[in-house]
Amino acid sequence: MSRYTGPVYKRSRRFNFSTLENGKELAKRPYAPGAHGTDRRSKLSEYGVQLQEKQKVRTMYGLSEKQFHRVFNKASHMEGVPGENLLFLLESRLDNLVYRMGLANTRRAARQLVNHGHICVNGVKVDIPSYTCKAGDVITLKEQSASHKAVLASLEENRPLKAFVDFDKKKMCGTYLRRPDRTELNAEINEALIVEFYNR
Repeated sequence: MSRYTGPVYKRSRRFNFSTLENGKELAKRPYAPGAHGTDRRSKLSEYGVQLQEKQKVRTMYGLSEKQFHRVFNKASHMEGVPGENLLFLLESRLDNLVYRMGLANTRRAARQLVNHGHICVNGVKVDIPSYTCKAGDVITLKEQSASHKAVLASLEENRPLKAFVDFDKKKMCGTYLRRPDRTELNAEINEALIVEFYNR
């Protein structure tokens, strides 16, 4: 299955979960899309619950099924808790860090910034959204991209930064400080269900 590129709000309402992490999708219409969206939601089977958890995290980070499964396999071979390792690897992606630093207002916009060659890591242009950053990596905008309208508009929103990243607006320079703690990430995600889904 390819990466989801359809309406984000509709997908979030289907999951009853804000994939943009700001709650805007559910603010006005906190029910499923479609003619019967206001009806009571049908009870999911154990498999259905696990599948939905996997799908909502995959949609949130904007990965295809093949990419997501590859990240899970990598996480399962690392030391520590597989579910937490999965979230750590997803948070370490370049497109996600560009979003976390406030250079884009969504992960989809951050992915486009990276794809179009506006982002440098440690002074070298990187146009691969899935590039895995390491603690201490410095992420900057290319000089000629410093006045990019979408970037400036996103920075004006002044979204609070997560503790594991730092960003200097004057220098247009950010740093991936350290591996995030589980408590700093979305508490609505139950990563154990994703592990159960792939290990069934």
